[in-house]
Amino acid sequence: QVQLVETGGGLVQTGGSLRLSCAASGRTFSSYYRSWFRQAPGKEREFVARINWSIGSTSYADSVKGRFTISRDNAKNTLYLQMNSLKPEDTAVYYCAVDRVGLGRYDYWGQGTQVTVSS
Repeated sequence: QVQLVETGGGLVQTGGSLRLSCAASGRTFSSYYRSWFRQAPGKEREFVARINWSIGSTSYADSVKGRFTISRDNAKNTLYLQMNSLKPEDTAVYYCAVDRVGLGRYDYWGQGTQVTVSS
């Protein structure tokens, strides 16, 4: 069984920062991409950022580019999302997910962590 556990969410004021973590545990599994998604109330889940687990290349949604940074610690099997200059529209539940083979299908998901940005 694979477990992804997100931590680091919370309540922050506009312009503030948070750092999310996603720790993976359980049986060994391959990772091509690990990504962050988010879902705001009444909206569909949307892609935020992803990282190639082997080489570390990254990509971001336009809405977070320049403000969020995705990173990884392979030794700790942990994914991070540093979020700066937060805006109220960043309020959502944030999920980490694993794409094992790089085809855009995410096989494993965390339970999510709430991020709320007050205006």
